[in-house]
Amino acid sequence: MSQAETAAAVRAPSPLWGLSLLRSEVGTTFRRWRTLALLGVLAVVPVLVGTAVKVQTRGGGSGGHDAGGPAFISQVTNNGLFLVFTALAATLPFFLPMAVGVIAGDSVAGEASAGTLRYLLVAPVGRTRLLLAKFATAMLFCLVAAFVVAASALAVGALLFPLGDVTLISGTTISLGEGLLRAALIAVVVAMSLMGVAALGLFVSTLTNSGIAAMATTVGLLITVQILDQFPQLHAIQPYLFPHYWLSFADLLRDPVYWDQMLRNLGLQALYAAVFGSAAWARFTARDVTV
Repeated sequence: MSQAETAAAVRAPSPLWGLSLLRSEVGTTFRRWRTLALLGVLAVVPVLVGTAVKVQTRGGGSGGHDAGGPAFISQVTNNGLFLVFTALAATLPFFLPMAVGVIAGDSVAGEASAGTLRYLLVAPVGRTRLLLAKFATAMLFCLVAAFVVAASALAVGALLFPLGDVTLISGTTISLGEGLLRAALIAVVVAMSLMGVAALGLFVSTLTNSGIAAMATTVGLLITVQILDQFPQLHAIQPYLFPHYWLSFADLLRDPVYWDQMLRNLGLQALYAAVFGSAAWARFTARDVTV
């Protein structure tokens, strides 16, 4: 083998290196105290929601239906499984996207701030692979976070309320087993609904060397978009804002399932991921890493 071929073989990363890189990113992210704290907060939210519904019911309240919100909230006292759907609806507007924004916003900027980014790039990884590994890690966090909320809500719901056959909001009754399958599917849809936030956070993270600044900017943009989605005067642009269809997962509690808004939601999230992912790639591959 010639010297040029030997050098090329050294520079070319093995396909297994990509899996090793992803495994390393996942391990590093989920070992951080910040990640564990965020997951802990998310696990506590269903406890608070379930306790509040229980106390309100004892006081003669209606379990939340009179206060507005998704139709399934009023079903919590009849079936603890509905606490899963209620908890996901309660955490999706703020807690879940904020947690994802923190993880994604810190992904590149945190490495740069700690001085470890340049050492990662010395290895035969390639910036594209590194960026893909960080986005995949952020999406895995979305999935884990959604299932942490769902699992906590299921445990609390089983403890405080009866479990049994599930009456959907369309009036059809299904078995508890099918209800659990729908709950798992809803958790997956919720995780996929956060794809746009993950891509936005990753892009912001490539713009700065400060992890705190990247996290704050991502969360600030998220709150701003959420506010814009509430003004009736902006109805023309609201269908293009990534939070607009977040609660469309409720259509999985109908028989037959209404897919239109969920597909719009997933398509919109994929569009945001493509746009901000491309912007993050363009910025990161041209970035001069000096720290």
